[in-house]
Amino acid sequence: MPTLLHAGRLARLLLPYCLTLLAATLAALAARRLHVPLPWMLGPLFTVAALRVGGLPLRAPPGGRQAGQWAIGTALGLYFTPQVVALIVDNAALVGGFAAASVGIGVACARLTYRFGRVDRPTAFFAALPGGASEMAVVAERFGGAVDLIAAAHAIRVLLVVALVPVALTLSGAHGSDVFQPLAAEVRPEGLPALLLAGLGGCGLMGLARIGNAWVLGPLLGVGLMTALGWTPSALPPWMVNGGQLLLGTALGCRFAPGFFRSAPRFLAAAAGSSLLAILLGLALALVAAPLSGAPLATLVLAAAPGGVAEMCITAKVLQLGVPLVTVCHALRVIVLTLAAPAVYRALSRSRP
Repeated sequence: MPTLLHAGRLARLLLPYCLTLLAATLAALAARRLHVPLPWMLGPLFTVAALRVGGLPLRAPPGGRQAGQWAIGTALGLYFTPQVVALIVDNAALVGGFAAASVGIGVACARLTYRFGRVDRPTAFFAALPGGASEMAVVAERFGGAVDLIAAAHAIRVLLVVALVPVALTLSGAHGSDVFQPLAAEVRPEGLPALLLAGLGGCGLMGLARIGNAWVLGPLLGVGLMTALGWTPSALPPWMVNGGQLLLGTALGCRFAPGFFRSAPRFLAAAAGSSLLAILLGLALALVAAPLSGAPLATLVLAAAPGGVAEMCITAKVLQLGVPLVTVCHALRVIVLTLAAPAVYRALSRSRP
């Protein structure tokens, strides 16, 4: 009898996760059949978000977001061949310029959020800065920012960027023939453990350094270094890459609660306006950089978009648009914003008490 009780309790605990994954999988398959861009991520994201806002108790599997980020980071690391690394070094000024510009874009968006959102300065600043959502929330808490509002603002930003940028690029016909190809194109079962260890080793290094987005940047670092040295034991199976996108889209969709759009509507509207401004400023930055750098405009639009690292990089992979350049730009942006945000906020606070 106790065994049956434990089994029933376990089934009740697992049911929300199973229903969530079932809904996400069906949504991904439907999106793929309808030829939606990034079907394995956008299908689950919008479906799960809509069901959550509608009141269904869906829950993302524990550790699912990190597993999805690891899969995407590992797949991206396979693109960093010695030739690609040399090309990125040649474009160091472009990559650094984009990272520096993201700070200015964040400050401009923070002013808009502060003016129209009716919140305090730390909440407006860290809600508008296009860094990692969790990293910005943690830093903002030290300065007295409202963590829940900041998390909501970043959820809106990522949702808008993921909804608008890939779809706009797809409708414009911006599908490249990316000359950058992974060093290993074949899946070798005997080499997968080495790939796994390289990714986890990179995660460990990022964790020790306390750098945000460790589950994306870690495998990118570990696998990227291995690939840059000219050795990759195996490619990542396609089902793992698709599964990573599904888990990531599910985790993003689960950020939306039933009362999401009813809580602080003025602030959420300001956050949405700030996100749209960030997208437009990123587009302007890409238009300025394209003739100066010689890189394709569509690649630069992705590199300058204020989305999450994993979402924008997997968009570049699917559309075959400068995967290594887009990946490095977004990775450096998040690192720069995470490290510089406290100093920039203190400087702005001194200039405007």
